[in-house]
Amino acid sequence: MKVRIKWVEGVSFVGESETGHAVVLDGAPENGGRNIGMRPMEMLLIGMGACTSFDVVTILKKARQPIVDCVADIQAERADEVPKVFTKIHVHFVVTGDGLNPVQVERAVKLSAEKYCSASIMLSKSVEITHDFEIKTTAEVSA
Repeated sequence: MKVRIKWVEGVSFVGESETGHAVVLDGAPENGGRNIGMRPMEMLLIGMGACTSFDVVTILKKARQPIVDCVADIQAERADEVPKVFTKIHVHFVVTGDGLNPVQVERAVKLSAEKYCSASIMLSKSVEITHDFEIKTTAEVSA
């Protein structure tokens, strides 16, 4: 896997993937940024969240669970001093579907965290990562 990060100006960059996609990254105004893109640490959390969500959805579909939506809400804490690394990350899944089996959802979350999600498994070597989930029906979501 290869990516390229190109400096634009100030502390703004464009990240390009070998698959042809691009994203703008920028720093906070107090650090010389113009707030025109995501912060790099936000991008790191989004990448981890997308990785684990991909797993959860895929595992539930393979288990023939009636999943119609999956949202991962992630809260992270960072160290106060430089380097301001993540110290804790909590992933809360909201999985929607009528007739979802809670045992299957719990299994999917656990398999992602412990076996499949490269991003969260890599980060867990230095960060405390916790997970939980809730299940909603389509009626609850549309109400």
